[in-house]
Amino acid sequence: FESFNRLSTYVVHDLKNIVAQLSLLLTNAQKHKHNPEFQEDMLATIDNATQRMTRLLGQLRAGYQSAQSVETIELNQLMELVVREKSQGSPVPHLTPAPQPLPIIANKERLVRVLGHLVQNAIEATAPTGAVQITLQATDEHALLCVTDNGKGMDENFIREQLFRPFATTKSGGMGIGAYECREYVRELKGEIQVSSTVGQGSTFSISLPLRQLRQSEIETPNLQGAAGG
Repeated sequence: FESFNRLSTYVVHDLKNIVAQLSLLLTNAQKHKHNPEFQEDMLATIDNATQRMTRLLGQLRAGYQSAQSVETIELNQLMELVVREKSQGSPVPHLTPAPQPLPIIANKERLVRVLGHLVQNAIEATAPTGAVQITLQATDEHALLCVTDNGKGMDENFIREQLFRPFATTKSGGMGIGAYECREYVRELKGEIQVSSTVGQGSTFSISLPLRQLRQSEIETPNLQGAAGG
């Protein structure tokens, strides 16, 4: 029963994110439905949601954790995908990629989900006139991802006692597992996550993930198709 409850909670959490994405699209459609660029974004968003739900059904059939295969992912490209998914929100997140490839080993769908949660949290914590900045860079043998907002921020007690505690949330209707899942998956990838925040000024989530060491042939002719196309 404990395993079933945990599986159900994660499935519901994934479905809530997809529903929120489609609901935001529907809200914006009332204003922008005649804009050709919005129409293209709408079709891409619906296609992405359909693929995510199809994969979710596959995971339910095969067993949620057993479906977590890993591959080489180029982190710059993956974050471009995350930003596109979240571009219907306000403020629109801005991405500054690293000047070089950042190949890591992870499950693409799961990493998109946990990093998307951080970006979505930053958007929800920030006024529409504020800013959400995402930066990527290489440091030694790690990729460093920073998600920074100038929103409402958090106090030290909340960060220490509640932020990463599963099934605890301050959001109405929230599941309270997004930040927890993000931390646990980053740890599973042998990475680290740090948080700095000031009430009334904003927050920064910094994630360090080990880079996959490329062979010389891969450096000369990169082969990271799995990151772009799945």
